[in-house]
Amino acid sequence: MLEELKVKNFLSFKNEVCLSFEATMDDMGAGTHYVTMPDGKNLLRFALIYGANASGKSNLLNAISFLADFIFHKPKDMEESTGVIPFRFDVATPTEPTEFSLRFYVNDVRYWYELKMNKDCVLEEKLSYYKTVQPTMLFQRMMEGGRAVVRLNSTVVKLSAVAQEELQLKCLKNMSFFAARQQVNVAIPLIDEARDWLRRGIMNMVSPDTHLFGYATRQMQKSKEIKAHLLQFVHGADFNIVGFDTKQEQSDMPETLISFLSQNGGLSDEEQKQLSIRMSTDFRHTVTNERGTEVYSLPGQLQSRGTRRTLGIETAIYNAEKQNAVLPIDEIESSLHPDLIEHILEYFFETNSRAQLVVTTHYDELLDSVNDLLRKDMIWFTEKQEDGATDLYSLVEFNGLSKISSFQRSYRSGRFGAKPNIE
Repeated sequence: MLEELKVKNFLSFKNEVCLSFEATMDDMGAGTHYVTMPDGKNLLRFALIYGANASGKSNLLNAISFLADFIFHKPKDMEESTGVIPFRFDVATPTEPTEFSLRFYVNDVRYWYELKMNKDCVLEEKLSYYKTVQPTMLFQRMMEGGRAVVRLNSTVVKLSAVAQEELQLKCLKNMSFFAARQQVNVAIPLIDEARDWLRRGIMNMVSPDTHLFGYATRQMQKSKEIKAHLLQFVHGADFNIVGFDTKQEQSDMPETLISFLSQNGGLSDEEQKQLSIRMSTDFRHTVTNERGTEVYSLPGQLQSRGTRRTLGIETAIYNAEKQNAVLPIDEIESSLHPDLIEHILEYFFETNSRAQLVVTTHYDELLDSVNDLLRKDMIWFTEKQEDGATDLYSLVEFNGLSKISSFQRSYRSGRFGAKPNIE
């Protein structure tokens, strides 16, 4: 599980901000809304972020996605940029380093990953774990003399001199230690457990433009369990869908284009096959009319955008639950009815999983589900400051919350900030 993310000098985050999943003393949702780790720390399974347009909500999710991608990216050469984008509305920040920090648990071991970088190289990278209350370093890499230097903690990490030298050679200045480690055929148990979670434990961000229905269709084709789960979900959501029929069809991509891609992109036979076919899903619906109850089939492309997006989001959440992964969802309310959003969240909290959702939204009616569906410490706000930088803060930082009868009205009245400044 993810304990906290810190970001500094990245996109709209000039100063360091921290998104924490550590729960307060509130005992609401024990076993459903938060998970108790072996060291006694309670970690939340959900974070909901409000803020005006262009306040930095999506940038927080972009920070998660950038970090997950960069950690395993192998650059073409030493001249390739790291791709990091520092805060632009300041003369100093473009030349200052960008910093990330992750604290997380894997197999009940607590880790701390730190990364400091600029557009040209990784300046510092470090992974530690906690045997006691103090962190123990596993590896550290620094820039020395224009090259990356990797140091392993020999009391914990047992690696031959040959393997260490190979790891040193593979670790280019503009790549992470983990990307270099992928190219060395050795086992490094404690480090590899952290690596494996970082690779599978942070899923791709779901945005309003993400083509989720195709994803759901492919997943239903692969797994009967996912298909059964989605069918149960749509029944609970009051859809009149009683079945899905997934099938393969001939792709509408021209054969000449597939041939061109194969010749110029070096596609394998399997990749060519995937391009030449496409998956489709027909929905079986029940209707009641003068003849009684009847069942009709309707192609997926004729379903509403909301229905297709609902299935896609629920598929992504299902996979997050199975992988105990973090799933970022930007503007969850896009194309969805408010009641459906609450149904999705209720379904999520009913599962016994360490999966975590990080969700942005403009749907402020969810605030009135605080103390019922959601906890106070799950609510976060982003607000753009006068210098253009994003501030991130939690609802629990405010006093007098126990006296509030409607968090939605309080938010709309400006008590928590994070609203458009419309004159």
